[in-house]
Amino acid sequence: MTTFNKKLEKYAELIVKVGVNVQPNQKVVVNSSIESAPLSRLITKKAYEVGASDVIINWADEEVTLLRYQHSPVEIFEKAALHRAAERIELAHENAVFISIVSENPDLLKGVDSKKIAANQKAMGQALEEFRQMIQSNAISWTVVGAASEGWAAKVFPDLPHADQVPALWETIFETTRINTVDPIQTWKNHDDTLNSKADYLNKQQYKALHYTAPGTDLTIGLPQDHVWVGAGSYNKQGKEFMANMPTEEVFSCAEKK
Repeated sequence: MTTFNKKLEKYAELIVKVGVNVQPNQKVVVNSSIESAPLSRLITKKAYEVGASDVIINWADEEVTLLRYQHSPVEIFEKAALHRAAERIELAHENAVFISIVSENPDLLKGVDSKKIAANQKAMGQALEEFRQMIQSNAISWTVVGAASEGWAAKVFPDLPHADQVPALWETIFETTRINTVDPIQTWKNHDDTLNSKADYLNKQQYKALHYTAPGTDLTIGLPQDHVWVGAGSYNKQGKEFMANMPTEEVFSCAEKK
């Protein structure tokens, strides 16, 4: 097995065991492009190894997506979200975990009719309202991870030869997700502990405001009394920990104590 394949398998294991923390007899839903198929297959393998009952992969193809936007009437985008949303909501109520692999070319829809894009976003937003609430409240486990693709790699490393762009992006992903350490799973647990310690420190301070200054910037953000800072990891309604974003380096505050 090549070094790259070993790293990709470790990455898949990290996503399954730390990203969504798959439990026995749990369903796993993976949103993936066909370009990310090798990673998706490894995620499937690792999920079944820890006892998943089913792995459902929703495939996407950038060329097909672009053709659809170029040729389908706007009415299609106003209605197409309903059946996809219903499936996600049903699976969420069954306590499935959701993995989204991000690898899209940022310029894919450049030049596409903006009315179609807006119609699709509006329809998806409305149809997925219940699902989005479950995600935002951490009722279910979910994670967003990256995978290298030609379009994205060309955007990130435009000065590299074409053949080197995707490998360079993969290596960046492996580095930022700590795959290049001896034990990525333990390293992530240590990283989570570090971020939680930072959040605990900020919670004890209870600062009244954050003041940011830089050339052209003088911004003050007020903080409510009893505001709460949290770290990287989250807990779903069953009390199982998951990591919603990999990589992540943030602590954040967005709510008051109840």
